[in-house]
Amino acid sequence: MLMKALRVGLGQLVVLGDALSRPRAQRRSAEAQARVAAEAAHLSLYQFHACPFCVKTRRALHRLNVPMTLHDVKKDPAARERLMAGGGKVKVPCLHIQDNGESRWLYESNAIIAYLDQRFGSIA
Repeated sequence: MLMKALRVGLGQLVVLGDALSRPRAQRRSAEAQARVAAEAAHLSLYQFHACPFCVKTRRALHRLNVPMTLHDVKKDPAARERLMAGGGKVKVPCLHIQDNGESRWLYESNAIIAYLDQRFGSIA
């Protein structure tokens, strides 16, 4: 019981720290931002709200100004089942990439952020 209270409290501190120190969003032309939004429509992030690695990944999404569907697998049992069925394990963060009819599941915050930087960082 005490451990759960500590974990929840620390998680809320992480979320608060993120809200207070969120990076500035990348600015793009309207056309470039529309292109980013169209490409991001094929991506979704499976995450927990207060997970530090998920917060790190969401900060990168904000910095890159990439609108994305978020699925909280702690609160949404259907999302949890999709993650397990598609990715093979319930581990977050996980980026679901749907490209050209293919489906890929990318785990690990550093790998996800590198993918996002490579795909969206140079779109101006």
